[in-house]
Order: sequence, then structure tokens, then C-alpha cells
Amino acid sequence: MAANPQGVASALSTARTLANVVIFGGATVWAGTNSLFNVEGGHRAVVFNRLMGIKDTVYQEGTHIMVPWFERPIIYDVRARPSVIQSQSGSKDLQMVNVGLRVLTRPNPDKLPEIYRTLGTDYAERVLPSIIQETLKSVIAQYNASQLLTQREVVSRDIRRILTERARYFNIILEDVSITNLTFSKEYTAAVEAKQVAQQEAERAKFIVEKALQEKQSAIVRAQGEAQSAKLIGEAVKQNPAFLTLRKIEAAREIASTISQSANKVYLGADSLLLSVNQAGKETPTSASELPPLEPTKSSKSSSWWWPWSSSSKSA
Repeated sequence: MAANPQGVASALSTARTLANVVIFGGATVWAGTNSLFNVEGGHRAVVFNRLMGIKDTVYQEGTHIMVPWFERPIIYDVRARPSVIQSQSGSKDLQMVNVGLRVLTRPNPDKLPEIYRTLGTDYAERVLPSIIQETLKSVIAQYNASQLLTQREVVSRDIRRILTERARYFNIILEDVSITNLTFSKEYTAAVEAKQVAQQEAERAKFIVEKALQEKQSAIVRAQGEAQSAKLIGEAVKQNPAFLTLRKIEAAREIASTISQSANKVYLGADSLLLSVNQAGKETPTSASELPPLEPTKSSKSSSWWWPWSSSSKSA
């Protein structure tokens, strides 16, 4: 059975049409997919064109259009990134110093096309180690080992100033610089510790000497005060003998007050007190013949006699 030429031609035409539709649709999808690119937050992009090279336009965050195959985006992270560099340098007094430096850097967003032309995407690895090493060696050589310890903030400020100028030449912005590590050789560290111990011992000895001098001066002043007090008491006794009696009475009162407040009650006679309360030049009568003469007086309430040395108001 012979085939219909018209039917074959129609089928071939339909197949070609479908193929064209598929090809066109695939090309459209591919073009639509590859003509868009996204720039995430904290990033910027530059576009390389196969005919013109790197464009001078810096693309901000968001979705952008490009020509597929002819153009491709290059994404840069413009957020600050830390870099830690270790360096061994010599101080002004020829001491070897191990310095650890931490820097925060980011590319200048407006200079990304130039950065790509001169340094590429790995600009930090190309530039930072060399300029940091050179800056550390030049700054550390200006200070003695002791100054590196006592003037650490000044050293850090000098490093930051020089490093900022060097990084700006490569279109890199320096956000922060901090010295994370600063160590010396074992011999120098031992010498510094020995010096500190000697200074502490000297300060301790100085303190002991000053304390002894102060105690001596205090003893002299206290002795002078006691001597002056004894002199004044002696003069007061000479001028007025009753002063000594007053002091005895005050002492006896203090003793009596102390005994009365004590939990253990103790009764002492007048002769057993530490200080006698008898008047100067007189003694306590020990017999009836030594008693003073009677001064009989008539009591207002009774006709009995009242004896002045009696301990009660009853008649003898």
C-alpha cells in the first residue's frame, strides 16, 4: 500500500514545528534563567562582559539583569572579615618579640572593578600578610622591650595608623587593629620576673623600715606625753593635795563600778582597795583611843545620840 505524500509532508511539517517550539521554549527558559543574578545582603557585584571587559558599574543588593553567555557576575563580600597574622620582630634593644595581630578589613565597595582588575577576588590573601608583616617590623623596631609592655596602646595606635595608609593604597578599608599576643624569649621573660621580684623585695624592706621608724616615733611621743602628764600631776599635787585624794576616789569608784557589774560579787574593805580613799596624811583608826572626839547631837526623831563615825544612825 503506497503512502500518501501529502500526509507525510504534513507530519514532517508538524514535527518541525514542534521541534522549533521546544527549542525556542528551551532557549527562552535558559535565557530567562541565566539573564538574572542575585546579590545577597552584605555583598556587591561587578559584571565581566566578553566584549568590553569589566564594567565600571557596581551592582548593589537585589536582583539584576545580564546578557547570558556574554556577561557573568563576580560577587564580592564587602563585610568586615578578621585576619590573624603572627610575626617575629626585633625591638630597639635587640630583643626578639613574637607579635600576634588581628585586623578587620573589607574592600572599598566603590573600587571593586579596580580591585578585580589588579588583585582579583583573593585580594586579602595577596595583600594583607605582606603589609602587616612589614608594618609590624617597622613599628616594633622603634620601641624597647619594656616600652612594648608599658606603652602597648601607643604601639597599637602606631600600627593602625601606618597599616591604614598602606591598605588604602590597595583600596582596602581597615576597620580595627588589635594586638592579640606579645611575648618575648624565655631568657628575657626570666630576667623581667627576677627584676620584678627584686623590686618587690626592696619595696617590702622599705615598708618595714618606715614602719619601724613610725613605731619608734610613736613610742617617743607616747613617752613624752606620759612624762608631761606625770609632771603636771606632780605640780597639781604640790599645789593642791586634795587632787590626789580626788584621783583616789575616782579610782575607787571605777573599781566599785566594775565589781558591781560583774557576775561574781566581791566585797572588799577599804584597806584592800588598790587605792586608799583615806585622806592624805591620815590613817584609818585601829582602836577606840584613836577615834575623834564625840560630837553629841540630838536627833530630831529620837532622844538617842548620833555618832559621826557610826555606820548607822542608831545610838551607841
